[in-house]
Amino acid sequence: MSRSTKLFETYKLGPITLANRLVMAPLTRNRAVPGTFVPGALAADYYGQRASAGLLITEASQVSQQGQGYQDTPGIYSKDQVAGWRKVTDRVHERGGKIFIQLWHVGRISHVDLQANGAAPVAPSAIRAKGKTFVNGTFADVSEPRALELSEIPTIIDDFKRATKNALEAGFDGVEIHGANGYLLDQFAKDGANKRNDAYGGSIENRARLMLEVSKAVATEAGADRTGIRISPVTPANDISDSNPQALFDHIVDGLSALKLVYLHVVEGATGGPRDFAPFNYASLRKRFTGAYIANNGYDFDLATKVLNANAADLIAFGKPFISNPDLVERLKTGAALNDWDKNTFYGGGAKGYTDYPTLAAEPAE
Repeated sequence: MSRSTKLFETYKLGPITLANRLVMAPLTRNRAVPGTFVPGALAADYYGQRASAGLLITEASQVSQQGQGYQDTPGIYSKDQVAGWRKVTDRVHERGGKIFIQLWHVGRISHVDLQANGAAPVAPSAIRAKGKTFVNGTFADVSEPRALELSEIPTIIDDFKRATKNALEAGFDGVEIHGANGYLLDQFAKDGANKRNDAYGGSIENRARLMLEVSKAVATEAGADRTGIRISPVTPANDISDSNPQALFDHIVDGLSALKLVYLHVVEGATGGPRDFAPFNYASLRKRFTGAYIANNGYDFDLATKVLNANAADLIAFGKPFISNPDLVERLKTGAALNDWDKNTFYGGGAKGYTDYPTLAAEPAE
C-alpha cells in the first residue's frame, strides 16, 4: 500500500525537478582514499543506491587541505578528486537522481596532523574548541588554532570558488555551502568563537560577512539557482555559541535571500540532538528567504508530513535513516519497517555498514 503525502510529490528546485521532497542530508563517512582524499569506487555504489531521494547532498568535502578536519574525508580541490566525484555523479544520474556536493572548510575543528607541514588550523580567533576530531584512526582533541590574517581571507573565498568550479566539472547539479555545525563560516558568524576587532569581527554585519561573501562567490560561479547553504542557528556542535542567534541569523538570511540562493538548509535545534535545544523562531527565516526551505534534524514520516502540510518547509532532510536504508523513500512510501543503523560503522572502514544495508527488494518475503 502506498501512502499519499506531499513528501512524495515532485518539486522544482531552480532549474532541476526533484522526484520527491526527501533530501539525503550530508553525512560524513570517512572513506576517501587516504593521502589523496579521492572518493573511492564504493562511494559511487553508496550514492547510487540512494539515488531515489529527491536530492542527495554529499558528505562535506574540503575546499583545500587547510579545510580538512577529519581523517579520510574527500576533497574537491585536485584533478583526481574531481575525477573520483565524476564517477559518483555519473552513477547517480544514470539512476535518475540529483546530487549537490557540500563544500566545507572546518576552520579550528582540525588537527596539526591533517595540516600541511603540521601547521596550526586556522580560525577567526585563536580560541581552541573543546572538542574531538577523528585522526590517525582515533578520536583526539582538536589542535590550538591561529587567527587568520585579514590578508588571508580572500584566499579562503577563492578556495570555495575554485571548489565550486571543480564541482561543476565533476557533474554535480549544484553545491551546498557548509555554514553550519561550528565550522569555519559558523565560527566567523558566532561571537563565541569570533573575537576579532577588524572588518570581520564585532558587529553582526561584520561577523556575517565571510558567510555572505563566500555565498556570493559560489553563486557567481555556479549560478544562484544551483547554490544552497546549510546553517544551524542554535546548535552547540563543536563548541560553538552565539549571544543573540535570532538577530544574527535573521540578518544572514536576509543577505542570502538577496543573493537569490536556491535553498536554505536549516538544522533545527542541536545537531543530532534535541530539536527544542534553545528557543529560536525558524518561521522568521522561512518568511525572509525567497528560495526553498529544507528542514533538518530528527524528522520522521509523521513530522515531515505535518511540517509540509503546514507549509513550514518545502523539503525535508533525513540523515541517519538514509545510512541504513538505501531505499528510504520506498520504505516510507509503503510504511515498511526501517533497518537499524550500526553506529560502529559510521566513520571509516569499507563496505560493511556503508553499501551492504539491504533493500526491500533484497529481503526474503516472510
